[in-house]
Amino acid sequence: MTDTRIADPASTEADIAVLDHWVGGAPWAGESSRTAPVYDPARGIVQREVRLATTADVDAAVEVARAASAGWRDASIAKRQTVMFAFREIVNARKEELAAILTSEHGKVTSDALGEIARGLEVVELACGAASLTKGAYSENVSTGVDVYSLRQPLGVVGIISPFNFPAMVPLWFFPIAIAAGNAVVLKPSEKDPSAANWLAAAMSEAGLPDGLLNVVHGDKEAVDALLVHPDVRAISFVGSTPIAKYIFETASAHGKRVQALGGAKNHMLVLPDADLDLAADAAVNAGFGSAGERCMAISVVLAVDAVADELVTRVKQRMATLRTGDGTRGTDMGPLITEVHRDKVAGYIDVASADGATVVVDGRDDEFDGDPDGFWLGPTLIDRVPTSSSVYRDEIFGPVLSIVRVDGYEDGLRIINGSPYGNGTAIFTNDGGAARRFQREVQVGMVGINVPIPVPVAYHSFGGWKDSLFGGAKAYGEHGFDFFTQEKAITSRWLDPSHGGLNLGFPQHE
Repeated sequence: MTDTRIADPASTEADIAVLDHWVGGAPWAGESSRTAPVYDPARGIVQREVRLATTADVDAAVEVARAASAGWRDASIAKRQTVMFAFREIVNARKEELAAILTSEHGKVTSDALGEIARGLEVVELACGAASLTKGAYSENVSTGVDVYSLRQPLGVVGIISPFNFPAMVPLWFFPIAIAAGNAVVLKPSEKDPSAANWLAAAMSEAGLPDGLLNVVHGDKEAVDALLVHPDVRAISFVGSTPIAKYIFETASAHGKRVQALGGAKNHMLVLPDADLDLAADAAVNAGFGSAGERCMAISVVLAVDAVADELVTRVKQRMATLRTGDGTRGTDMGPLITEVHRDKVAGYIDVASADGATVVVDGRDDEFDGDPDGFWLGPTLIDRVPTSSSVYRDEIFGPVLSIVRVDGYEDGLRIINGSPYGNGTAIFTNDGGAARRFQREVQVGMVGINVPIPVPVAYHSFGGWKDSLFGGAKAYGEHGFDFFTQEKAITSRWLDPSHGGLNLGFPQHE
Protein backbone atom coordinates (compact mmCIF):
# COMPACT_ATOMS: atom_id res chain seq x y z
CA MET A 1 0.00 0.00 0.00
CA THR A 2 2.80 2.39 0.93
CA ASP A 3 6.48 2.31 0.09
CA THR A 4 8.29 1.15 3.21
CA ARG A 5 11.77 0.72 1.68
CA ILE A 6 14.56 1.47 4.11
CA ALA A 7 17.36 3.63 2.78
CA ASP A 8 20.93 2.47 3.09
CA PRO A 9 23.15 4.93 4.98
CA ALA A 10 25.31 5.25 1.88
CA SER A 11 22.37 6.00 -0.41
CA THR A 12 22.37 9.18 -2.43
CA GLU A 13 19.49 11.61 -2.19
CA ALA A 14 18.20 10.35 -5.55
CA ASP A 15 17.84 6.83 -4.11
CA ILE A 16 15.43 7.87 -1.37
CA ALA A 17 11.74 7.40 -2.11
CA VAL A 18 9.36 10.33 -1.72
CA LEU A 19 6.00 9.73 -0.06
CA ASP A 20 3.17 11.39 -1.99
CA HIS A 21 -0.10 12.74 -0.67
CA TRP A 22 -3.20 10.54 -1.03
CA VAL A 23 -6.02 12.40 -2.77
CA GLY A 24 -9.02 11.11 -4.68
CA GLY A 25 -8.25 7.48 -3.86
CA ALA A 26 -4.67 7.41 -5.18
CA PRO A 27 -1.17 8.79 -4.54
CA TRP A 28 -0.86 12.41 -5.69
CA ALA A 29 2.25 14.56 -5.93
CA GLY A 30 0.64 18.00 -5.89
CA GLU A 31 2.53 21.08 -7.01
CA SER A 32 4.96 21.54 -4.12
CA SER A 33 8.66 20.83 -4.57
CA ARG A 34 9.35 21.01 -0.83
CA THR A 35 10.01 17.80 1.10
CA ALA A 36 11.04 16.83 4.62
CA PRO A 37 13.14 13.88 5.83
CA VAL A 38 11.52 10.88 7.49
CA TYR A 39 13.98 9.12 9.78
CA ASP A 40 14.39 5.62 11.06
CA PRO A 41 15.02 6.73 14.66
CA ALA A 42 16.53 3.38 15.63
CA ARG A 43 19.32 3.90 13.08
CA GLY A 44 19.50 7.66 12.80
CA ILE A 45 19.16 7.65 9.02
CA VAL A 46 16.77 9.22 6.53
CA GLN A 47 14.71 6.42 5.06
CA ARG A 48 12.42 8.48 2.85
CA GLU A 49 11.25 12.01 2.14
CA VAL A 50 7.69 13.25 2.44
CA ARG A 51 6.08 15.98 0.36
CA LEU A 52 5.08 19.21 2.09
CA ALA A 53 1.86 20.61 0.69
CA THR A 54 1.35 24.18 -0.43
CA THR A 55 -1.85 26.06 0.29
CA ALA A 56 -2.90 25.29 -3.29
CA ASP A 57 -2.35 21.57 -2.66
CA VAL A 58 -4.58 21.69 0.40
CA ASP A 59 -7.20 23.64 -1.53
CA ALA A 60 -7.17 20.98 -4.25
CA ALA A 61 -7.61 18.19 -1.71
CA VAL A 62 -10.49 20.01 -0.02
CA GLU A 63 -12.20 20.47 -3.39
CA VAL A 64 -11.91 16.74 -4.08
CA ALA A 65 -13.40 16.04 -0.65
CA ARG A 66 -16.20 18.57 -1.15
CA ALA A 67 -17.17 17.02 -4.49
CA ALA A 68 -17.21 13.53 -3.00
CA SER A 69 -19.12 14.48 0.14
CA ALA A 70 -22.42 15.14 -1.66
CA GLY A 71 -22.82 11.55 -2.79
CA TRP A 72 -21.63 10.10 0.51
CA ARG A 73 -24.07 12.25 2.46
CA ASP A 74 -26.88 10.51 0.59
CA ALA A 75 -25.39 7.02 0.90
CA SER A 76 -27.36 4.68 3.12
CA ILE A 77 -26.22 3.96 6.64
CA ALA A 78 -26.02 0.31 5.60
CA LYS A 79 -23.49 1.22 2.90
CA ARG A 80 -21.35 3.18 5.33
CA GLN A 81 -21.42 0.32 7.83
CA THR A 82 -20.42 -2.17 5.13
CA VAL A 83 -17.30 -0.11 4.41
CA MET A 84 -16.43 0.18 8.09
CA PHE A 85 -16.81 -3.55 8.72
CA ALA A 86 -14.60 -4.32 5.72
CA PHE A 87 -12.00 -1.76 6.82
CA ARG A 88 -11.87 -3.26 10.29
CA GLU A 89 -11.19 -6.71 8.87
CA ILE A 90 -8.47 -5.46 6.52
CA VAL A 91 -6.59 -3.64 9.27
CA ASN A 92 -6.92 -6.51 11.71
CA ALA A 93 -5.72 -9.06 9.15
CA ARG A 94 -2.67 -6.97 8.21
CA LYS A 95 -1.89 -5.28 11.50
CA GLU A 96 1.68 -6.65 11.53
CA GLU A 97 2.31 -4.79 8.26
CA LEU A 98 1.04 -1.54 9.73
CA ALA A 99 2.93 -2.13 12.99
CA ALA A 100 6.18 -2.48 11.05
CA ILE A 101 5.60 0.96 9.52
CA LEU A 102 4.98 2.45 12.99
CA THR A 103 8.15 0.90 14.40
CA SER A 104 10.17 1.97 11.37
CA GLU A 105 9.16 5.64 11.48
CA HIS A 106 8.23 6.32 15.09
CA GLY A 107 10.58 3.86 16.78
CA LYS A 108 8.10 2.30 19.21
CA VAL A 109 8.59 -1.39 19.88
CA THR A 110 6.51 -3.86 17.88
CA SER A 111 4.30 -4.88 20.80
CA ASP A 112 3.48 -1.23 21.50
CA ALA A 113 2.72 -0.62 17.82
CA LEU A 114 0.31 -3.56 17.80
CA GLY A 115 -1.32 -2.22 20.97
CA GLU A 116 -1.78 1.17 19.31
CA ILE A 117 -3.54 -0.47 16.37
CA ALA A 118 -5.78 -2.49 18.69
CA ARG A 119 -6.93 0.63 20.51
CA GLY A 120 -7.58 2.37 17.20
CA LEU A 121 -9.67 -0.56 16.01
CA GLU A 122 -11.91 -0.14 19.04
CA VAL A 123 -13.07 3.17 17.54
CA VAL A 124 -13.56 1.56 14.12
CA GLU A 125 -15.79 -1.00 15.82
CA LEU A 126 -17.72 1.83 17.43
CA ALA A 127 -18.13 3.45 14.01
CA CYS A 128 -19.62 0.20 12.72
CA GLY A 129 -22.55 0.97 15.04
CA ALA A 130 -23.19 4.39 13.54
CA ALA A 131 -26.83 3.52 12.90
CA SER A 132 -27.63 3.58 16.61
CA LEU A 133 -25.43 6.62 17.31
CA THR A 134 -26.80 8.96 14.66
CA LYS A 135 -30.48 8.51 15.43
CA GLY A 136 -32.63 11.52 16.12
CA ALA A 137 -35.61 11.81 18.49
CA TYR A 138 -39.35 12.03 17.89
CA SER A 139 -42.08 13.66 20.00
CA GLU A 140 -45.64 13.06 18.89
CA ASN A 141 -48.51 15.51 19.39
CA VAL A 142 -46.54 18.25 21.14
CA SER A 143 -49.50 20.40 20.22
CA THR A 144 -52.70 19.18 18.68
CA GLY A 145 -51.74 17.43 15.47
CA VAL A 146 -48.16 18.72 15.67
CA ASP A 147 -45.08 16.46 15.90
CA VAL A 148 -41.43 17.43 16.45
CA TYR A 149 -38.48 15.29 15.46
CA SER A 150 -34.76 15.74 14.98
CA LEU A 151 -32.27 14.57 12.38
CA ARG A 152 -28.50 14.10 12.71
CA GLN A 153 -26.82 15.12 9.46
CA PRO A 154 -23.16 15.30 8.39
CA LEU A 155 -21.20 18.56 8.30
CA GLY A 156 -19.55 18.08 4.90
CA VAL A 157 -15.73 18.32 4.80
CA VAL A 158 -13.76 18.01 8.04
CA GLY A 159 -10.04 18.37 8.73
CA ILE A 160 -7.93 16.20 11.04
CA ILE A 161 -4.46 17.20 12.22
CA SER A 162 -2.73 14.34 14.03
CA PRO A 163 0.53 14.08 16.04
CA PHE A 164 3.66 11.98 15.64
CA ASN A 165 3.31 9.86 18.77
CA PHE A 166 0.34 7.76 17.59
CA PRO A 167 0.40 7.89 13.78
CA ALA A 168 -2.28 5.19 13.47
CA MET A 169 -4.38 5.39 16.62
CA VAL A 170 -5.10 9.12 16.68
CA PRO A 171 -6.31 9.29 13.05
CA LEU A 172 -8.45 6.25 13.89
CA TRP A 173 -10.00 8.18 16.77
CA PHE A 174 -11.52 10.60 14.26
CA PHE A 175 -11.88 9.62 10.61
CA PRO A 176 -13.92 6.40 11.06
CA ILE A 177 -16.56 8.31 13.03
CA ALA A 178 -16.49 11.28 10.66
CA ILE A 179 -16.90 9.04 7.60
CA ALA A 180 -19.49 6.76 9.20
CA ALA A 181 -21.50 9.90 10.01
CA GLY A 182 -21.46 10.88 6.33
CA ASN A 183 -18.57 13.36 6.08
CA ALA A 184 -15.51 13.62 3.84
CA VAL A 185 -12.08 13.98 5.48
CA VAL A 186 -8.79 15.72 4.80
CA LEU A 187 -6.15 14.29 7.15
CA LYS A 188 -2.85 16.08 7.82
CA PRO A 189 -0.61 13.65 9.73
CA SER A 190 2.71 14.47 11.33
CA GLU A 191 5.46 14.86 8.76
CA LYS A 192 7.78 12.97 11.12
CA ASP A 193 6.05 9.59 10.60
CA PRO A 194 3.56 10.03 7.75
CA SER A 195 3.38 6.64 6.04
CA ALA A 196 0.75 5.08 8.33
CA ALA A 197 -1.81 7.66 7.17
CA ASN A 198 -1.37 6.64 3.53
CA TRP A 199 -1.60 2.97 4.51
CA LEU A 200 -4.88 3.58 6.32
CA ALA A 201 -6.28 5.60 3.40
CA ALA A 202 -5.40 2.82 0.97
CA ALA A 203 -7.07 0.30 3.27
CA MET A 204 -10.23 2.39 3.29
CA SER A 205 -10.23 2.43 -0.50
CA GLU A 206 -9.79 -1.33 -0.52
CA ALA A 207 -12.73 -1.60 1.89
CA GLY A 208 -14.94 0.11 -0.68
CA LEU A 209 -14.87 3.75 0.39
CA PRO A 210 -15.58 5.92 -2.66
CA ASP A 211 -12.67 8.02 -3.90
CA GLY A 212 -12.22 11.44 -2.37
CA LEU A 213 -13.77 10.74 1.02
CA LEU A 214 -10.49 10.16 2.89
CA ASN A 215 -7.64 12.33 1.63
CA VAL A 216 -4.17 12.69 3.14
CA VAL A 217 -2.13 15.85 2.66
CA HIS A 218 1.35 15.89 4.16
CA GLY A 219 2.91 19.11 5.27
CA ASP A 220 3.96 21.56 7.91
CA LYS A 221 2.47 24.79 9.21
CA GLU A 222 1.51 25.99 5.73
CA ALA A 223 -0.74 22.95 5.27
CA VAL A 224 -2.18 23.30 8.76
CA ASP A 225 -3.04 26.96 8.29
CA ALA A 226 -4.63 26.24 4.93
CA LEU A 227 -7.02 23.79 6.60
CA LEU A 228 -7.78 26.17 9.47
CA VAL A 229 -8.96 28.98 7.22
CA HIS A 230 -10.50 27.12 4.27
CA PRO A 231 -14.19 28.09 3.97
CA ASP A 232 -15.27 24.58 2.92
CA VAL A 233 -13.72 22.86 5.96
CA ARG A 234 -16.47 22.79 8.55
CA ALA A 235 -14.62 21.31 11.52
CA ILE A 236 -11.11 20.65 12.78
CA SER A 237 -9.94 17.81 15.03
CA PHE A 238 -6.47 18.12 16.55
CA VAL A 239 -4.20 16.34 19.02
CA GLY A 240 -0.85 17.81 20.03
CA SER A 241 0.86 20.22 22.41
CA THR A 242 -1.05 22.82 24.39
CA PRO A 243 0.39 25.92 22.65
CA ILE A 244 -0.51 24.50 19.23
CA ALA A 245 -3.91 23.28 20.42
CA LYS A 246 -4.70 26.79 21.61
CA TYR A 247 -3.55 28.23 18.26
CA ILE A 248 -5.64 25.69 16.35
CA PHE A 249 -8.70 26.47 18.44
CA GLU A 250 -8.41 30.23 18.20
CA THR A 251 -7.63 30.32 14.46
CA ALA A 252 -10.20 27.78 13.33
CA SER A 253 -12.90 29.19 15.60
CA ALA A 254 -12.26 32.67 14.23
CA HIS A 255 -13.03 31.22 10.79
CA GLY A 256 -16.35 29.76 11.90
CA LYS A 257 -15.36 26.14 12.41
CA ARG A 258 -16.16 23.62 15.05
CA VAL A 259 -12.98 22.65 16.88
CA GLN A 260 -11.91 19.82 19.13
CA ALA A 261 -8.30 20.51 20.07
CA LEU A 262 -6.69 18.13 22.55
CA GLY A 263 -3.56 19.59 24.09
CA GLY A 264 -0.70 18.56 26.33
CA ALA A 265 -0.48 17.09 29.78
CA LYS A 266 1.50 16.63 32.95
CA ASN A 267 -0.12 13.56 34.44
CA HIS A 268 0.26 12.82 38.14
CA MET A 269 -0.02 9.53 40.01
CA LEU A 270 -0.73 9.89 43.74
CA VAL A 271 0.49 6.95 45.84
CA LEU A 272 -1.03 6.78 49.34
CA PRO A 273 0.63 4.87 52.24
CA ASP A 274 -1.91 2.02 52.11
CA ALA A 275 -1.28 1.31 48.41
CA ASP A 276 0.12 -1.96 47.12
CA LEU A 277 3.64 -0.68 46.43
CA ASP A 278 4.49 -3.49 44.02
CA LEU A 279 1.42 -2.65 41.96
CA ALA A 280 2.23 1.05 42.16
CA ALA A 281 5.86 0.53 41.11
CA ASP A 282 4.84 -1.65 38.16
CA ALA A 283 2.29 0.97 37.12
CA ALA A 284 4.75 3.85 37.39
CA VAL A 285 7.29 2.08 35.19
CA ASN A 286 4.73 0.92 32.63
CA ALA A 287 3.00 4.30 32.42
CA GLY A 288 6.17 6.37 32.57
CA PHE A 289 8.28 4.58 29.99
CA GLY A 290 5.87 2.89 27.59
CA SER A 291 6.27 4.30 24.08
CA ALA A 292 9.41 6.03 25.40
CA GLY A 293 7.17 8.40 27.35
CA GLU A 294 5.97 9.99 24.10
CA ARG A 295 2.28 9.92 24.91
CA CYS A 296 -0.05 12.48 26.36
CA MET A 297 -1.38 10.00 28.93
CA ALA A 298 2.05 9.00 30.25
CA ILE A 299 2.56 9.29 33.98
CA SER A 300 5.38 11.79 34.28
CA VAL A 301 5.01 12.69 37.98
CA VAL A 302 4.61 10.31 40.90
CA LEU A 303 3.36 12.06 44.03
CA ALA A 304 4.69 9.78 46.75
CA VAL A 305 3.55 10.26 50.32
CA ASP A 306 6.63 10.64 52.53
CA ALA A 307 5.87 7.53 54.59
CA VAL A 308 6.35 5.23 51.58
CA ALA A 309 8.42 7.37 49.20
CA ASP A 310 11.81 5.76 49.87
CA GLU A 311 10.45 2.26 49.45
CA LEU A 312 8.55 3.18 46.31
CA VAL A 313 11.62 4.77 44.71
CA THR A 314 13.63 1.62 45.49
CA ARG A 315 11.05 -0.63 43.85
CA VAL A 316 10.74 1.59 40.78
CA LYS A 317 14.54 1.63 40.38
CA GLN A 318 14.70 -2.16 40.65
CA ARG A 319 12.16 -2.58 37.89
CA MET A 320 13.85 -0.03 35.65
CA ALA A 321 17.06 -2.08 35.81
CA THR A 322 15.28 -4.91 33.96
CA LEU A 323 14.23 -2.80 30.98
CA ARG A 324 15.99 -3.10 27.63
CA THR A 325 16.13 -0.03 25.40
CA GLY A 326 16.86 -0.59 21.73
CA ASP A 327 15.61 -1.34 18.25
CA GLY A 328 11.89 -2.03 18.44
CA THR A 329 12.18 -5.06 16.16
CA ARG A 330 14.49 -6.88 18.59
CA GLY A 331 12.02 -7.60 21.37
CA THR A 332 13.15 -4.67 23.50
CA ASP A 333 10.98 -2.90 26.06
CA MET A 334 11.51 0.68 24.89
CA GLY A 335 12.60 2.19 21.60
CA PRO A 336 14.29 5.45 20.58
CA LEU A 337 12.84 8.93 20.59
CA ILE A 338 11.38 10.30 17.38
CA THR A 339 14.22 12.67 16.38
CA GLU A 340 17.71 13.57 17.48
CA VAL A 341 16.58 17.11 18.32
CA HIS A 342 13.81 15.82 20.56
CA ARG A 343 16.14 13.30 22.22
CA ASP A 344 18.63 16.05 23.03
CA LYS A 345 15.90 18.31 24.39
CA VAL A 346 14.57 15.58 26.69
CA ALA A 347 18.06 14.61 27.86
CA GLY A 348 18.74 18.25 28.69
CA TYR A 349 16.16 18.12 31.49
CA ILE A 350 18.42 15.73 33.43
CA ASP A 351 21.01 18.48 33.87
CA VAL A 352 18.26 20.95 34.73
CA ALA A 353 17.07 18.60 37.47
CA SER A 354 20.51 18.45 39.06
CA ALA A 355 20.85 22.21 38.90
CA ASP A 356 17.46 22.61 40.59
CA GLY A 357 18.45 20.39 43.52
CA ALA A 358 16.71 17.16 42.50
CA THR A 359 18.36 13.74 42.80
CA VAL A 360 19.02 11.85 39.57
CA VAL A 361 18.48 8.24 40.65
CA VAL A 362 18.77 6.69 37.18
CA ASP A 363 20.35 8.63 34.30
CA GLY A 364 19.09 7.31 30.98
CA ARG A 365 22.08 8.73 29.16
CA ASP A 366 24.21 6.05 30.82
CA ASP A 367 22.09 3.16 29.55
CA GLU A 368 23.29 0.47 27.16
CA PHE A 369 21.27 0.33 23.96
CA ASP A 370 20.46 -2.72 21.86
CA GLY A 371 20.61 -0.97 18.51
CA ASP A 372 22.60 1.05 16.05
CA PRO A 373 24.87 3.56 17.82
CA ASP A 374 23.44 6.36 15.67
CA GLY A 375 19.91 5.78 16.93
CA PHE A 376 18.14 8.49 18.93
CA TRP A 377 18.55 6.76 22.27
CA LEU A 378 17.74 7.78 25.80
CA GLY A 379 17.10 5.20 28.49
CA PRO A 380 14.49 5.35 31.26
CA THR A 381 15.34 8.13 33.70
CA LEU A 382 14.23 8.50 37.32
CA ILE A 383 14.55 11.79 39.19
CA ASP A 384 13.66 12.04 42.90
CA ARG A 385 12.82 15.02 45.10
CA VAL A 386 11.87 17.22 42.15
CA PRO A 387 10.77 20.68 43.31
CA THR A 388 7.52 21.87 41.81
CA SER A 389 9.27 25.13 40.89
CA SER A 390 11.56 23.27 38.46
CA SER A 391 10.85 23.14 34.72
CA VAL A 392 11.38 19.39 35.06
CA TYR A 393 8.09 19.37 36.95
CA ARG A 394 6.29 22.13 35.07
CA ASP A 395 7.08 21.26 31.44
CA GLU A 396 5.57 18.47 29.37
CA ILE A 397 8.88 16.71 28.70
CA PHE A 398 7.36 14.03 26.44
CA GLY A 399 10.08 11.49 26.98
CA PRO A 400 11.19 8.69 29.34
CA VAL A 401 11.73 10.91 32.39
CA LEU A 402 9.81 10.02 35.55
CA SER A 403 9.79 12.59 38.36
CA ILE A 404 9.14 11.82 42.01
CA VAL A 405 7.59 14.65 44.01
CA ARG A 406 7.28 13.91 47.73
CA VAL A 407 4.10 15.03 49.51
CA ASP A 408 2.82 15.07 53.09
CA GLY A 409 -0.39 13.20 52.33
CA TYR A 410 -3.62 13.15 50.34
CA GLU A 411 -4.42 16.83 50.75
CA ASP A 412 -0.95 17.94 49.66
CA GLY A 413 -1.03 15.67 46.62
CA LEU A 414 -4.51 16.82 45.57
CA ARG A 415 -3.45 20.45 45.92
CA ILE A 416 -0.51 19.93 43.56
CA ILE A 417 -2.60 18.12 40.95
CA ASN A 418 -5.35 20.71 40.99
CA GLY A 419 -2.80 23.50 40.84
CA SER A 420 -1.45 22.24 37.52
CA PRO A 421 -2.56 24.10 34.40
CA TYR A 422 -3.09 20.72 32.75
CA GLY A 423 -5.99 18.39 33.42
CA ASN A 424 -5.64 15.43 31.07
CA GLY A 425 -5.18 12.25 33.10
CA THR A 426 -4.40 11.31 36.69
CA ALA A 427 -4.37 8.26 38.92
CA ILE A 428 -4.53 7.35 42.58
CA PHE A 429 -3.12 4.18 44.08
CA THR A 430 -4.78 3.17 47.32
CA ASN A 431 -6.75 0.38 48.95
CA ASP A 432 -9.01 2.89 50.71
CA GLY A 433 -12.32 3.10 48.87
CA GLY A 434 -13.28 6.28 50.66
CA ALA A 435 -10.08 8.02 49.59
CA ALA A 436 -10.55 6.85 46.02
CA ARG A 437 -14.15 8.05 45.90
CA ARG A 438 -13.16 11.41 47.37
CA PHE A 439 -10.34 11.72 44.84
CA GLN A 440 -12.54 11.05 41.83
CA ARG A 441 -14.93 13.77 43.00
CA GLU A 442 -12.37 16.40 44.00
CA VAL A 443 -9.62 16.11 41.40
CA GLN A 444 -9.83 18.63 38.54
CA VAL A 445 -8.83 16.31 35.72
CA GLY A 446 -10.82 14.88 32.83
CA MET A 447 -9.73 11.22 33.03
CA VAL A 448 -9.14 9.50 36.36
CA GLY A 449 -7.67 6.11 37.17
CA ILE A 450 -8.15 4.27 40.45
CA ASN A 451 -5.27 1.79 40.68
CA VAL A 452 -5.11 2.21 36.88
CA PRO A 453 -2.19 4.36 35.71
CA ILE A 454 -3.33 5.25 32.17
CA PRO A 455 -7.11 5.72 32.30
CA VAL A 456 -7.78 6.02 28.55
CA PRO A 457 -11.52 5.41 28.15
CA VAL A 458 -12.81 2.63 25.93
CA ALA A 459 -14.24 3.70 22.61
CA TYR A 460 -17.88 3.98 23.70
CA HIS A 461 -16.89 6.56 26.29
CA SER A 462 -15.03 9.70 25.22
CA PHE A 463 -11.41 10.85 25.54
CA GLY A 464 -10.47 14.34 26.68
CA GLY A 465 -9.12 16.39 29.54
CA TRP A 466 -9.85 19.64 31.35
CA LYS A 467 -8.16 23.04 31.59
CA ASP A 468 -5.22 23.52 29.20
CA SER A 469 -5.49 19.93 27.99
CA LEU A 470 -8.64 20.53 25.92
CA PHE A 471 -9.82 23.49 23.86
CA GLY A 472 -13.26 23.61 22.32
CA GLY A 473 -14.98 21.34 24.80
CA ALA A 474 -15.64 18.44 22.38
CA LYS A 475 -13.91 15.23 23.41
CA ALA A 476 -12.74 12.51 21.03
CA TYR A 477 -14.73 9.45 19.95
CA GLY A 478 -17.67 7.96 21.87
CA GLU A 479 -20.92 9.93 21.84
CA HIS A 480 -18.93 13.17 21.81
CA GLY A 481 -17.39 12.10 18.50
CA PHE A 482 -20.70 11.54 16.78
CA ASP A 483 -22.07 14.79 18.21
CA PHE A 484 -19.04 16.65 16.88
CA PHE A 485 -19.23 15.28 13.35
CA THR A 486 -22.98 15.77 12.91
CA GLN A 487 -25.35 18.71 13.13
CA GLU A 488 -28.85 18.45 14.48
CA LYS A 489 -31.88 19.65 12.59
CA ALA A 490 -35.23 19.93 14.38
CA ILE A 491 -38.44 19.62 12.34
CA THR A 492 -41.91 20.69 13.48
CA SER A 493 -44.58 19.02 11.38
CA ARG A 494 -48.36 19.16 11.04
CA TRP A 495 -50.34 17.17 8.51
CA LEU A 496 -53.83 18.56 8.37
CA ASP A 497 -56.81 16.30 8.63
CA PRO A 498 -58.70 16.23 5.31
CA SER A 499 -61.82 17.48 7.09
CA HIS A 500 -60.05 20.63 8.29
CA GLY A 501 -61.31 23.95 7.04
CA GLY A 502 -61.71 27.59 7.96
CA LEU A 503 -59.39 30.41 9.02
CA ASN A 504 -57.93 31.17 12.43
CA LEU A 505 -55.49 34.06 12.81
CA GLY A 506 -54.82 33.48 16.51
CA PHE A 507 -52.17 31.38 18.23
CA PRO A 508 -52.63 27.61 18.05
CA GLN A 509 -54.54 26.41 21.10
CA HIS A 510 -54.19 23.18 23.03
CA GLU A 511 -57.38 21.16 23.11
